[in-house]
Amino acid sequence: QVQLVESGGGLVQAGGSLRLSCAGSGRTFSTYAMGWFRQAPGKEREFVAAIWGGLTYYAGSVRGRFTISRDNAKNTVYLKMNSLEPEDTAVYYCAAPRDRTVRPTQQYEYVYWGQGTQVTVSS
Repeated sequence: QVQLVESGGGLVQAGGSLRLSCAGSGRTFSTYAMGWFRQAPGKEREFVAAIWGGLTYYAGSVRGRFTISRDNAKNTVYLKMNSLEPEDTAVYYCAAPRDRTVRPTQQYEYVYWGQGTQVTVSS
């Protein structure tokens, strides 16, 4: 059974940084895409970043501020968030697809989801 557990969220001032972690279990994730998504209050869940093979993908709103990376030995993916803005406040979810070949920025490709971790950025 595939499980994803996020950690690292919290409260930070605007301009600050956080690093989110997502630990996976139940299969070897190294050959699968992994994604981060977020959902702000009153808004739909949206794509943030993904990593697949040697490539990374970012939403325009976070490109240059967020960095996704993975440690295959630990079955863990990270999201380093710098220069945080109040608009980044949301619940952040990591996700994994069922298949190895996917469109990594597309939410519908992901079937396994973590429970989410809250990130709050104060102004």
